[in-house]
Amino acid sequence: MNSGKLAGLTVFVTGSSRGIGRAVALKVAKDVANVVVAAKTTQERADLPGTIYSVCEEIEKAGGKALPCKVDVRDETAIQNAVDEAVQKFGGIDIVVNNASAISTAGTQHTKIKLYELMHHVNTRGTFLVSKLCLPHLKKSKHAHILNMSPPLNLNPFWFKHHLAYTISKYGMSLCVLGMHEEFRPFNIAVNALWPLSAIHTSAMDLIQEGIERKSFGRKPEMVADAAYAIITQDPKNCTGNFFVDEKVLNDAGITDMTQYLHAPDNQDRILPDLFFDGSIPYLSKDFYVPRKKSKKIEEKPNAAGSKTEEQPHGDVASLFKKIGTSISPEMVQKTRAIFVFNLTGQETGKWYIDLKNENGSCGPGEPSVKPDATITMDCKHFFSMVSGQLKPATAFMMERMKVEGNMQQALKLEKLMAIIKDKL
Repeated sequence: MNSGKLAGLTVFVTGSSRGIGRAVALKVAKDVANVVVAAKTTQERADLPGTIYSVCEEIEKAGGKALPCKVDVRDETAIQNAVDEAVQKFGGIDIVVNNASAISTAGTQHTKIKLYELMHHVNTRGTFLVSKLCLPHLKKSKHAHILNMSPPLNLNPFWFKHHLAYTISKYGMSLCVLGMHEEFRPFNIAVNALWPLSAIHTSAMDLIQEGIERKSFGRKPEMVADAAYAIITQDPKNCTGNFFVDEKVLNDAGITDMTQYLHAPDNQDRILPDLFFDGSIPYLSKDFYVPRKKSKKIEEKPNAAGSKTEEQPHGDVASLFKKIGTSISPEMVQKTRAIFVFNLTGQETGKWYIDLKNENGSCGPGEPSVKPDATITMDCKHFFSMVSGQLKPATAFMMERMKVEGNMQQALKLEKLMAIIKDKL
């Protein structure tokens, strides 16, 4: 619920013609705030709806006051003109939301230098420049905030491996938080970062690979907007230098039901985690991750020749699939409607299948009698962790502990399936 704390304050939001930026603009508008819609789009596109003017109309209908400013955050003159217009119309700038961002998840070899420069100029340089040009006015505000839509600084090499250029550019935004919050502290200017724990679907995501999947198994921009509102309504003196996670912010604000933010309520147990989250960050959601239990010590026993051999991990693959087979029920088949093949590697290499699509279901070694919906390749130790609930399938996929061939949406049913199996075993 809006509290009205931002009434009369001026919020400068970049990249606000659509997506998360638009959601933030409309959220603060409900407090009767002044909103500077600083974005590039001035003409409607069939594949990307929304312009600075259409968002301003929505802001006015929501109760706020709006100023449309055509701004490319790579252009210093355009930013300065928008800042000057905002100050002239509203009397100052109180809050800056650095939301504008460019993304490409290509690897090093396939990243064109032009695209590399775009991401760095929009993400890191744009954030720095907008903050710099707004700073003189933020210093005069009694409620000054800078909020960057950037991730926690997770130095796990995995997050650099596949999209190095993008990671560096987004971490540049986060480094601005790290430095500016300390630099601006004497002026009572709060500087924080906010990043969604789950994939957030925006219209722009439809233009990139797997956009549809992200929509079906992701959350709405309004979730990030509500979290942003909870941050920027706090006293700047007591809220600075944080790398916030949207779900954690909302939980702390008393919001525990996240189903309201789902695009597809039936997929609440199969939400895709966003980039940059794994076991090395402070906040882990119960929806995606389960704290790892300490592994049992493997006992050594002497064999017939007197030498010691390691005992197999508790619950080998064969006995585990036997237990899974006995736990299959018509209800599981009805809920899942998919066939999985598991190519397991490691200590117990082998191929196994679970058919939860035909008749009463079946399970066993080898291939099923019909074509599987998804084939999963993973180390058997990770498979054990997944069945026991210590490792979520979505996390295993994101961390490359599991490779999937076939129907990805069917593979996402593993989340619910593993939860059912865990309860039955």
